[in-house]
Amino acid sequence: MTAVARLTLQNFRSYPALDLAIEGRLVALCGENGAGKTNLLEALSLFAPGRGLRRADLSDMVRQPGDGGFAVSIGLADEGSRLGIGLEPPDAEGRRARIARIDGTPAGSALAFSDYVRLVWLTPDLDGLFRGAAGDRRRFLDRLVLAVDPGHGTRSNALEKALRSRNRILDESPHQQRWLDAVEREIAELGVAVAAARAETVARLSAIIAQTSDEASPFPQADIALEGEIDALVASLPALDAEDRYRELLREMRPRDKAAGRTLAGPQASDLAVRHAAKDIPAGQGSTGEQKALLIGLVLAHARLVATMSELPPLVLLDEVAAHLDPRRRAALYGTLAELGCQVWMTGADPALFGDLPDGAQRFLVTPGEVRQAP
Repeated sequence: MTAVARLTLQNFRSYPALDLAIEGRLVALCGENGAGKTNLLEALSLFAPGRGLRRADLSDMVRQPGDGGFAVSIGLADEGSRLGIGLEPPDAEGRRARIARIDGTPAGSALAFSDYVRLVWLTPDLDGLFRGAAGDRRRFLDRLVLAVDPGHGTRSNALEKALRSRNRILDESPHQQRWLDAVEREIAELGVAVAAARAETVARLSAIIAQTSDEASPFPQADIALEGEIDALVASLPALDAEDRYRELLREMRPRDKAAGRTLAGPQASDLAVRHAAKDIPAGQGSTGEQKALLIGLVLAHARLVATMSELPPLVLLDEVAAHLDPRRRAALYGTLAELGCQVWMTGADPALFGDLPDGAQRFLVTPGEVRQAP
């Protein structure tokens, strides 16, 4: 099991310094709102590709006042490896270099941490996922893909860059056919690769959900599917044929895309459709409690998928996950987490929320800038 045995912070968010030893598989962080509980989860989330669970810039994580830099490191229990990430204090010209280290040796980026640790998380910001904008569901889906395919972020970033280039050419130089042909070829290759990675993750996640389906579970089964033009192409054609058809579509849509000021067809317009399987209704039509339960079920299934595909049981970060669960669902959640085979970090303002945690769970009391073992 991948588990954090030690978490060390220096000038990170509200923490001037912290050196926390961890022994439990289930870790509960209790404290008032604003005490710094989520900051600890965010620190752990930096060891995944991307921008962390708050999607913040590293410069925003620097403690104020401070020296302008910060450092976060974790010691892993099984292998004994130590991973570190942070920002150097600014140099004479105000520039701050990003730090990434594995056992003291510089690493190219957080992507290198994927050989040691994978992460899955759920935050209150996702509570409105099923009723929110399609862009929120795409970001959620891409986070699911990243946990099993760390290279997905590189492909997605390259696609975004290519789409911006095409939009700029259409706006400023629409008659530059060779430029458009070249960038559309790149978009087609990247777009099909991104869509294919999403499709594979959705298919594998659907299989895990079906395998672990339990009618008695308080976390209802979700049916998930991709919706979009590019997703239909990838589902029905071989990759090279899908690229050719997407490239033709981009060429055909140049006038419309120029008028819209953006590229309308592609992975950037896809949606993740989620349904409540038992009721056969869109997830967004369920009650608030049903939507929360569906979301928790999806995240738990994703944790199982990550463990299966990467052979690294992920760290699971659950921010305020129990606050709006009834006692039955809360007890079921803790029982499921105990059986998951992962180290799980949870936050909650009320210590009573964690009263049903199984033996061996570790509880901490969080106050501003300080974390101590709960009595």
